[in-house]
Amino acid sequence: MNVPRETNLHMTSGKGVVYRASWLAWLISLFSGVGGLILKVVLLSLLNGLVGWTIIVLFTQDRLAWALGTAAVLAVFDFIYLRPNKLLPAKFILPGSVLLIAYLIVPIFFTINTAFQKYSTGHVLTKSEAITTNIEQNVVQGEKFFMMTPARDASGALVLVLVDDTSGQTYLGRANGLEEIDPSSVQVDEFGDVLPPAGLTALVGDELFGADAELAAFEVPLDGGGVIRTEGISGAYESEPGFEYDEARDMLIATDTGVEYSDNGRGSYVNPSGDELVVGWREYVGFENFTAVITNPLVRQPFLRAFVWTISFAASTVLISFAIGLFLAKLLDKPKFRLKKMYRSLLVVPYAIPGFLSLLVFKGLLNDDYGLINKLLPFDAPWLFDPWWARLSVILVSVWLTTPYFLLVCMGALQAIPAELVEAARVDGATRWQVFKKVTLPLLLVVVTPLLIASFAYNFNNFNNVFLLTGGGPSSDDQSVAGATDILISYTYKLAFEAGKGQDYGLASAISIYIFFIVAAMSASGFLRSKALENMK
Repeated sequence: MNVPRETNLHMTSGKGVVYRASWLAWLISLFSGVGGLILKVVLLSLLNGLVGWTIIVLFTQDRLAWALGTAAVLAVFDFIYLRPNKLLPAKFILPGSVLLIAYLIVPIFFTINTAFQKYSTGHVLTKSEAITTNIEQNVVQGEKFFMMTPARDASGALVLVLVDDTSGQTYLGRANGLEEIDPSSVQVDEFGDVLPPAGLTALVGDELFGADAELAAFEVPLDGGGVIRTEGISGAYESEPGFEYDEARDMLIATDTGVEYSDNGRGSYVNPSGDELVVGWREYVGFENFTAVITNPLVRQPFLRAFVWTISFAASTVLISFAIGLFLAKLLDKPKFRLKKMYRSLLVVPYAIPGFLSLLVFKGLLNDDYGLINKLLPFDAPWLFDPWWARLSVILVSVWLTTPYFLLVCMGALQAIPAELVEAARVDGATRWQVFKKVTLPLLLVVVTPLLIASFAYNFNNFNNVFLLTGGGPSSDDQSVAGATDILISYTYKLAFEAGKGQDYGLASAISIYIFFIVAAMSASGFLRSKALENMK
């Protein structure tokens, strides 16, 4: 009996067929027996050390639920992988499941949770943190002013030597409090500079000017709740908290005017006139972010404009790319076409080059002032600075990037169409156009329609093509966050990260959920139509 050498089998006398040892079998053997147990213990020890450190960090940050959840997952890992020859499927499924939960399920739930919150610039803290911050950031300057000289003690710590401008009493201001000292230990020279007592070294020259940031941030806490802050390099003043917190009534009260700020239920403290404090907190607001897309014209108008452009951009890119790709595929499908391999290689070059690199290159080529395209044209076109020209630029560049994909798809689909059907149609007297329209195209669409739907969904959220080429610009006439070429996903990104003081993570999360349902509905409708095409075969 002849056995091919490639099968890794050999015959032994009376003992049947035996597999040869291979590197894969040797690698698997490392994970079995005593050696495998030692290796698993070492790997699990490293995992336990890393995750254990993570659990400690979570506990220190008061994230009890996350810490307990992480500990439970770690316990499951240890239990499954330390049981020899048992729970074998779980050993393969568990890592993928944990990564799926960590990188897909958790972000989805986080996005949904954020969509129901007032979570934006000025509303990123907890309520207790917002109360503390409002009290610390709003101060009222007191009546006392001090002449001041910054100095350092023997340990290098910053100390303020203070002389009360009114009473002449002297103090040492440290980071842990104010210390009254004997006035005779401090002198004021003829220039009005305070000379520090023995044991302290005054900051002068470059050292003094190099410590300006440290001085600006330095505060001396007072027993009554206020602080002493520096003013320049030679003065300091006493300040008091601008607000007091009334815990019983849950109010912040301005210490200078007595105006009361109450919780408005939307993550802010407001006074009777409706003015709210700058620092708020995250608060659940129900469906407010979702209804704002419909009821708030400042959100509705840019959303609808971006939605219409997104549909136009995705549909134009897919249909034009498919048409060009199909035309080129039909052209290259001719058996007598010369240099077919060379042309086919050249046509898929855009598919081989990284997309982000092509987009940055096109951004330079389309530049109004020094772009190569305008230098070659008999006229200067504002490719990136006029709304309609910018939209055309995005579509053309996206078509250039997408056409090679549909070329490859259509070439494969055309080869799968039975030649007998085409020949039968020609025998019946059909013209080339009739053969294409009645035979080739319907059969092609059965195969390609799901890919068209997938490509539409991809371009619907094609952030790179818009953001790297035009940045979503140029700016729209209503000066909203959404620019002329912003699609929904880039508009959402700007709401969340690039809207200045208007950064609104809650609204951006709500719009991302809208995008999900829009794409899901369009994809479902498209797949139902592709089912109808299959039934027509």
